[in-house]
Amino acid sequence: MEAESKVIHIMGLGFSLNIIISVLATCIIVFLFCFIATRKLSVRPTSKSQLAIEYLVDFIRNMISSSLHWKVGQQFHLLGFTLFLFVWVANMLGLVFILNIDGHSYWKSPTASPIVTLGLALMVILLTHYFGIKENGFKEYFMNSYVRPVAPLMPIKILEEFTNTLTLALRLYGNIYAGEILLGLIASLANSYGLLTWVVGIPLQMVWQGFSIFIGSIQAFVFTTLTMVYLAHKIEAE
Repeated sequence: MEAESKVIHIMGLGFSLNIIISVLATCIIVFLFCFIATRKLSVRPTSKSQLAIEYLVDFIRNMISSSLHWKVGQQFHLLGFTLFLFVWVANMLGLVFILNIDGHSYWKSPTASPIVTLGLALMVILLTHYFGIKENGFKEYFMNSYVRPVAPLMPIKILEEFTNTLTLALRLYGNIYAGEILLGLIASLANSYGLLTWVVGIPLQMVWQGFSIFIGSIQAFVFTTLTMVYLAHKIEAE
């Protein structure tokens, strides 16, 4: 049922054209939203775009404050804002339409690919280690992350680094991928027997798209929240 992505090879490495296009589109949409919303800022907001971005900034601030003390967590405000916006837009791309040409897929949600979600999760975990060392020094970082409160738990804490990466990636991938597969099944149902199935398929498609928007928003929130939780574990003492 699912069309394969066209792969281009550069210097012996394969790159999915589908992922390149959708990730690039996500970055452009995020940039344009931020540029347009902040182009004409005023002390008393009059534009809906400025109100939207101010609400989002406050929302991310509250999200960070729930995991980190704000004096420490404010340095991650831009990281949380960018991460949330990128993941949310990426989750929504595949709900608008899909583009299949000659059996190849050229458009879908980038977060419906395990490569993208694993890359995001790995980036997040590496950042937690980097900021842990930067804030506390290597010795204190190591003691806080693996030795305290009980040294015999070190093997479990090391294993947790791998499981955190996998669960952070696969949770996001599984939800978005499953949503797009079901949308494809509903579309196939609507086209199977003409007008009769269109009557059933179109309302079902609309309902599931609405539910997918909700799920995509929740997953963006969860991904950003867990990023801040993992940062808190590395930066703040047990």
